Amino acid sequence: MKIRTIGRHARESLKNISRNGWMTFASVSAVTVTLILVGVFFVIMMNLNRVAQTIEDDVQIRVHIDVAANEKDQQTLKTELERMAEVKAVTFSPKKNELDNLVKSLGEDGKAFKLFEQDNPLNDVFVVKTKKPTDTMLVAKKAEKLNFVSKVRYGQGKVEKLFKFIKASRNVGVVLIIGLFFTAIFLISNTIKITIIARRREIKIMRLVGATNTFIRWPFFLEGLWLGIVGSILPIILISTAYYRAYDYIGPKLEGTFIKVLPFTPFVYQVSGILMLMGAVIGVWGSVMSVRKFLKV
Repeated sequence: MKIRTIGRHARESLKNISRNGWMTFASVSAVTVTLILVGVFFVIMMNLNRVAQTIEDDVQIRVHIDVAANEKDQQTLKTELERMAEVKAVTFSPKKNELDNLVKSLGEDGKAFKLFEQDNPLNDVFVVKTKKPTDTMLVAKKAEKLNFVSKVRYGQGKVEKLFKFIKASRNVGVVLIIGLFFTAIFLISNTIKITIIARRREIKIMRLVGATNTFIRWPFFLEGLWLGIVGSILPIILISTAYYRAYDYIGPKLEGTFIKVLPFTPFVYQVSGILMLMGAVIGVWGSVMSVRKFLKV
């Protein structure tokens, strides 16, 4: 297609937008409202996903070494653990560290355990991190079968429930975003369809004088593109401003905790790009679907 022809289509699409003021406003509003909902939910879901990922990354397997194991036996056990395909890293934690961690975790009540410093009843431990959090249970079962393993701890029961909850939350989030996306397409498709019905005579005349379907479709294609992009501007501004203020308020309060929210940059730029792309896709798709019925022979 020639550049001059594309220019003609672009000018025609802009004229149509300005000529149909109320319909343009309705179309842009449909995109704006839907993208605000999508954007807010997307920001919440991504931050919840970040928290879930942090929790998953903190899940570790604690392999307690048998007290009868000597240094050579411990090295053999470590090598066997590291050879597992699902294992990312194996760290040795001597029983002195285990006792210190126990005392710290219990606070004031933990001081009573300092009496055991000279005769420490705890085991040396290998702390195992898996490549994928979901491999935790599999690696724990394999570790239990190895020699010189006293016991294996990984939060059995709680970890499985945690992974199921995280998976269900992510699936629900994806379904809701997809649902909102298609709702937006439906809204703008019907809104644009009204404008096209009002111009069906114009389309028929163009058909009669020999205009091809592609020639007729391009102005509507570009019109939907402009409407989608314009409709994404307000959601981008509102969500960026709201997230900046929320991050500025919540961020300092979460320092030192396991909860980590996504930093303002580059996250807000990524969200802005996604919203503008979604607006463009929604507008184009809505226009194409609306005009298609009028181009059938």
